[in-house]
Amino acid sequence: MSVGRICSRVVATASPRDSVAHAATRMREFAVGSLVVVDDHRKPLGILTDRDIVLRVVAAGLDPADTLASDVMSAPVGGVNEATPLEEALEVMERRGVRRLAVTGEEGALTGIFAMDDALEFMIGELNRVRRVLQKQGRASGGSGGEVDS
Repeated sequence: MSVGRICSRVVATASPRDSVAHAATRMREFAVGSLVVVDDHRKPLGILTDRDIVLRVVAAGLDPADTLASDVMSAPVGGVNEATPLEEALEVMERRGVRRLAVTGEEGALTGIFAMDDALEFMIGELNRVRRVLQKQGRASGGSGGEVDS
């Protein structure tokens, strides 16, 4: 299964020239905790999280209206191509210690975001599918559950 098939295609973004105050407003508007910071060609440059804002702006006593997203974003952003298998994407997350990856298509432009929640939702769906198969097999075999087809 490729990341491109299960990632979120609606991605809230920011420009590196946006103020942190503007970025925070966009987070509220989209009800998200992060924005992918992209250049004019939608290539990911970094990611700005609500945690970045709290620790790097508020706790540092900086003015959110005068601080640029590019000054406090986490960069470089971890990313994978749409065709990347789910297992590889999870390895990238593990190696980088992140919960989100930018998903890119042709020419490196942002096409989605892959979050740990996306992986969990997919895996839960697959486990439910296995459960349904086992339930059907149990009903078909009279409920013994001990038989296995080969």
